[in-house]
Amino acid sequence: MVDTVPPVRRAGSRVTRGAADALVVGGGLAGGALATALAEAGCSVVLLEREADPHNKVCGEFLSREAILYLEALGIDLPALGACHIHSVRLASAGDVVTVRLPFPALSLSRRALDHALLNRAAEAGAEIKRGTRVQSLEPRPLESCQDGWEARLAVGESVRGRAAFLATGKHDLRGFARPAGWQSDLIGFKMHLRLSPAQTALLAGHVELSLFRGGYAGLEPVEGGLANLCLLVRRKRYAALGQQWAALLDAMGADCPSLAERIHGAQPCWGRPLAISSIPYGYVRRRGDALWRLGDQAAVIPSFAGDGMSIALHSARLAAAYFLKGSTAIAYQRRMARDIIMPVRCATALSIASVHPLGRGLISWGASRLPGIMSLVAGATRVPAAALRRTGLDLA
Repeated sequence: MVDTVPPVRRAGSRVTRGAADALVVGGGLAGGALATALAEAGCSVVLLEREADPHNKVCGEFLSREAILYLEALGIDLPALGACHIHSVRLASAGDVVTVRLPFPALSLSRRALDHALLNRAAEAGAEIKRGTRVQSLEPRPLESCQDGWEARLAVGESVRGRAAFLATGKHDLRGFARPAGWQSDLIGFKMHLRLSPAQTALLAGHVELSLFRGGYAGLEPVEGGLANLCLLVRRKRYAALGQQWAALLDAMGADCPSLAERIHGAQPCWGRPLAISSIPYGYVRRRGDALWRLGDQAAVIPSFAGDGMSIALHSARLAAAYFLKGSTAIAYQRRMARDIIMPVRCATALSIASVHPLGRGLISWGASRLPGIMSLVAGATRVPAAALRRTGLDLA
C-alpha cells in the first residue's frame, strides 16, 4: 500500500494559545517545509528558530530535480529568488578535468535565500514562526488534557508546548539528543561565497565543479547575485598539518588542483572568514524511532557534494507530514525514512571516503576520465529513489 499526503487546505495566520498540534525545532529546509505542509493542512504549528535573521550555512547549495519538485509543491518560486540553472558537472583533479552533462535539471540557490523563503511561506500558510529563539531543552511533558506532549524550554526562561515535537536542527545537535558517530566523522566543512573575475564567472556558469585534493574535496558553483559558492570538506588531520589556516588550505587545494586555483585566482571573498563546522556524523542514518520526529540531518547525514542532502531534508519533511496527518507514529515514520534513504547515504559516504583517500582519489579520477558515464550512474545512486518520492504523492511526470 502506498502512503500519500492527504489533501491539504489552507489555514489563516494564527497565534497558538496553549499547546500547538506541532512543535518544530529548527527553521532550515526540513523545519520550514514541514511547518508549511502541516499549517496548510489546518494544524496549529509553532516553529522555533535560533537565528533572528536570515543567515548562511555550510552547504553545497545544489538543488537536484527532486529538491526542485518538493519546493515547487510547497509554492516556492525558485527562479524569482534568483536560482541559477546547472546543466553539467566538472570533476577536476591534479591533471584531468572531465565534464559530464547532468541527467536531470538542477538549480543552485543560497541557503540564506532559500531558508528565508521557506519560513515566509510557512508563515503565510498559518504557522507561528518564532525567530531568535534558542531552545535549551526539549522534554516529553503531559499536557493539561493529560495527553502526551512535549515542552521546549527557551533561553529567555519561557516554554512552548506541543502535542508532537519535530527535531529539525540540521547539523547541530540539541542538548540531550546527540547523534552517534557516523561512518565518516573526521571531516571539517568550510564554506565561502566568492566574487570571481568576470571571465571565471562566465566559465563557471551552468556548472558544478568538483575538485579533488589531498585529504578532501571541494565544490564550486554559481549562486544568485553573480556569486560563487565554495564549499569543501577536509580531513581533520590534513587541516592540522596545514596549521589550521584557511589561506594555507586554499593554497594546498590550488597546488593539487590547478583548475580550481585558476578559477578562484583574484576572487574577492564575501565574508571576513569562512563558515566552518566539524564533528559531523556523515553516513549516520536514524533507524529506530521513538516519540520524537527527527527530520533532515537529524534523520540522516549525507556528505555534501557526494550526495543529495537538500532533497533528503525535504523528503523527510513531506514524509513526516504524511505520517503525522494520517495519525501514524514517529516510530513508523522513522523506519520508513531509514528504508527510503539508507542506500543513497551509504553510496555517497563510500564515495566521500574514497575521495579523501590517495588511492581512492586516483581511482575516481581514472574512472571519470575513461568512463564519463559512470558519473551519471553515481549521481543516480546517491539521490532519493523515485519510489520514495512517489510514496509521498509527488508527481514525477
